[in-house]
Amino acid sequence: MKVLFISKDRDDVYIKRAIAFVKSNFDATIVLAKPGQAIADEAVKWQGDLLISYLCPWVLPKEVLQSATYASINFHPATPDYPGTGCTNFAIYHDEKEYGAMCHHMSCKVDSGRVIAVKRFPVLPEDSVYSLTQKCYVAMSELFFEIMDLILKGKELPVSEEHWTRKPYTRVQLNALKKLDLTMSIDEIRRRVKATTYPGTPGAYFEVEGMRFEYVPQRDS
Repeated sequence: MKVLFISKDRDDVYIKRAIAFVKSNFDATIVLAKPGQAIADEAVKWQGDLLISYLCPWVLPKEVLQSATYASINFHPATPDYPGTGCTNFAIYHDEKEYGAMCHHMSCKVDSGRVIAVKRFPVLPEDSVYSLTQKCYVAMSELFFEIMDLILKGKELPVSEEHWTRKPYTRVQLNALKKLDLTMSIDEIRRRVKATTYPGTPGAYFEVEGMRFEYVPQRDS
């Protein structure tokens, strides 16, 4: 089986494991994307059986999706309740008690294809965006190997009874979640700060007279 595996170009143990597996078991083409990079010609020109998107940063055009004769599938770091961008952020903001990862068929419209499988786990009160994201990556990796094992054995892909429940969240909505206002309640500010705090990434902020001030929560002494 000819497989195209597309993911982010970063030092990530789960991506490395997935790549090693694909290379060991298929006629594999690996395409890794750097931030802001245009879709690689290697991906556009590829023709084969199975396309795998694993944390792929690109919105793949119809021509690429249709280049796979067996299936084009995506491993999404969220449940069907959280399509689009900032999934973990919004899950924290909404105080979800359960989260997870999923695999779905890809279509031209982002995060709308038929659901293949979902793997869930509990969300703890102390979970942050970072810890929840790491748990999600573990679940997504487990789901990847479960689905790939079925493919290797020549079995059909599962058909889940679950479906997407809303339109995809957008970057604009995620940025809006970061903006604080003095008219907000203390609880609302705390929720937004918790939902937008992630190492190395700008978080919640106040804007006063066109100037932006990042909110830095005080640590307990």
